[in-house]
Amino acid sequence: MATSAMPEAIDALLAILGAAPELADVQIVDGPPVNDQSVADQLCVGYQPGDGESASMVQEFAYAGARRRNEDGVIDCWIDCWSGDVEIQPRRQRAFELLAVVEDALRASGAAPDAPTLGGVVQWSHLTAGSLRQAITDQGARAGIGFTVSYFARI
Repeated sequence: MATSAMPEAIDALLAILGAAPELADVQIVDGPPVNDQSVADQLCVGYQPGDGESASMVQEFAYAGARRRNEDGVIDCWIDCWSGDVEIQPRRQRAFELLAVVEDALRASGAAPDAPTLGGVVQWSHLTAGSLRQAITDQGARAGIGFTVSYFARI
């Protein structure tokens, strides 16, 4: 019996995002970025800058008998959009376009009926929170969105 659904939920989220055609030109990273951070668009799963956590979960007994447990989990994610110019609005717009793709990939639809269950790994998942960070540096404009994907699983 699994101790947590978290590892499989992260793997499933990476697979779903990697299969999204709208993210074909986005560097999708498992955890913190380790490659060239000057890539125009990056999406990190299990990472937010300055945040010590990659994901978190809490569990409780599902019912009397203590055989099954309910797990509520949160996976921290980061979208980073960069350009060499100093106009922030196009970077912010692009970051929110990518966030919309993530949200659509998690929703159930005719094309992806298992999307809210992360391919059957959890009972449901959805995008639950986000925050925008913007900066103009000597290297250009950058907009980032830290967001969370929450899930519920019975283990």
